[in-house]
Amino acid sequence: MSTALKQPAGSSADEMAVSFARVLRGAGISVPIDSVITFVQALDVVSMTKRDDVYWAGRATLVHRPEDQQLFDRAFAVFWERRNATDVDEDGPPQKITLLLDDEDGPNENNADAHDDNQTMQMRFTANESLRSKDFAQYTDEELYESQRLMHQLRLAGPPRQSLRLTHAKRSGSRHDLRRTVRASLAFGGEPAQLHWRKPSERQRRLVVLLDISGSMEPYARALLRFMHAAVVGRQRVEAFTFGTRLTRLTKELNSRDPDKALTRAAAQVPDWSGGTRLGESLRKFNATWGVRGMARGAIVVVLSDGWDRGDPIVLAEQMQRLQRVAFRVVWVNPLKVTPGYAPLARGMAAALPYVDDFVEGHSIQALEHLTRVISRD
Repeated sequence: MSTALKQPAGSSADEMAVSFARVLRGAGISVPIDSVITFVQALDVVSMTKRDDVYWAGRATLVHRPEDQQLFDRAFAVFWERRNATDVDEDGPPQKITLLLDDEDGPNENNADAHDDNQTMQMRFTANESLRSKDFAQYTDEELYESQRLMHQLRLAGPPRQSLRLTHAKRSGSRHDLRRTVRASLAFGGEPAQLHWRKPSERQRRLVVLLDISGSMEPYARALLRFMHAAVVGRQRVEAFTFGTRLTRLTKELNSRDPDKALTRAAAQVPDWSGGTRLGESLRKFNATWGVRGMARGAIVVVLSDGWDRGDPIVLAEQMQRLQRVAFRVVWVNPLKVTPGYAPLARGMAAALPYVDDFVEGHSIQALEHLTRVISRD
């Protein structure tokens, strides 16, 4: 008979699964985001009140190496059963995993004296923890990893555009559908009793994302690169670029659903990470090579940058003007905009702003959620 498990009040299956994945990563087990998604799906099928159901769902989806099974058992006992799990290593002292539960009244008093002379690993779990309002610059590595799940939930739709191709219209359209009309007339002895129409079809607008990876953007570039990855794998017709001292196209490198693999390939492709910034020259290359020739025509162009530029602001203004002429909308996302008393006084930002349709914040998940609404606006 399976032991019953007790969940914290107000906790959903996905919150529990994501929090448990953080505990496993903190204990040294590699847990990819796709494994967490599979674990969430498994919890929707099994009973979360039955210990064996939850244990084997996690064991089957989150453990990929035999050497991690013992550590998984200890972490499971700590997280799901609310007890201390100890394991005596052959070559060292016992290792204890202690889970500290946070609630509205503060840390759990039962665990206040959990520390002893043995090697101790403490993992703090808050059931309703949210990263949406936290500034990217304050993220820990664990929170940065967890933010990928939230970013993959964003829906970057964008307003559609009319295509040159025609499709069937139910009632009326711009042109007669002669073939369908003649075919339908056969049922009435050749008399066109009902006219059929065609209208232009709609297609998704291309989304072009350009990320500033210069030194001044370093606190935000790691998180925003994950946002770019979520955009590339989450919708069709997305192009991704980074720029600092040079422009680099990363669409192919980010086109993998495994975030670790995609980000590793992207980092290897970018030679100017945390360097200087030449916004004008980078946009000149984008316009000349890709943008004006077709990639930016009718597209939504999103620039992720703080606006600090070492180049000529006149060049930047000229290239932003060229870009605005062909794009459907130009959105500039500045993580520093949230700073109290902020004004776009940096010469690069001041030169670009007259040619920007929307100027928004980009310091947190909540700011990116607002960005998705701006992109979707007609």
